[in-house]
Amino acid sequence: MRELLAIGIGAGDPAQLTVEAIEALNAVDVVFVVDKGEVKRELAALREEICGRHIEGGYRLVEIADPERDRTAPAYLEAVEDWRRARAAAWEEAIAAELGEGERGAFLVWGDPAIYDSTLAVLERIAAEGALELSYRPIPGISSVQSLAARHRISLTRTGGALLITTGRRLAAEGLGDHDDVIVMLDADCAFKAFAGEGLDVYWGAYLGTPDELLVAGRLEEVAERIEAVRAEARERKGWIMDTYLLRRR
Repeated sequence: MRELLAIGIGAGDPAQLTVEAIEALNAVDVVFVVDKGEVKRELAALREEICGRHIEGGYRLVEIADPERDRTAPAYLEAVEDWRRARAAAWEEAIAAELGEGERGAFLVWGDPAIYDSTLAVLERIAAEGALELSYRPIPGISSVQSLAARHRISLTRTGGALLITTGRRLAAEGLGDHDDVIVMLDADCAFKAFAGEGLDVYWGAYLGTPDELLVAGRLEEVAERIEAVRAEARERKGWIMDTYLLRRR
């Protein structure tokens, strides 16, 4: 049987790999790298750097072209489902061709595979369809959420309080509700701007753990425009951005 590992590799700093992740990397025969195109070639290069730094023996590196997701489709969930279906087909083809029976492969996942990442869902789909006999398991990693708190020297939780992790899309639609501490990910539209008058502090970070790391913190009403401007400039310069932030009631 083939085995696949979804290895959390941290938010971008190769030093963030856990001992468990390093041990898992050194037990694989094939590392699959999902290629998101020339604009995000930097992400693939960071994965290759991690392998070169931490894997002591031999391994094969296999790139898989990532299918494009239709970001113009009005039905978001249906578009994501179509994308995952296409991903599963591409991954299954690569696994069948490059990973032999009894071998172990790995997909390297930014942050932690359990937080807003599709790797486990895609591997589950491949296993469920049954064309390939395989098993899979995740190796947890340091998430961008943890890195954000560390870089700003804050705790994510306060005494007796709760922490909500949500998306920019849901924040825009549902607001903060009764939550005093809200982590927001996948916010392409700067949904935080709508809450600038609600007595909130914000702790924002992009490219966490990399040489291009950006950090902004302060009263939301005072720094919201600055975050939007910094984010737009960085995305224009690099062609992509990965960021997250904490909104906290004062």
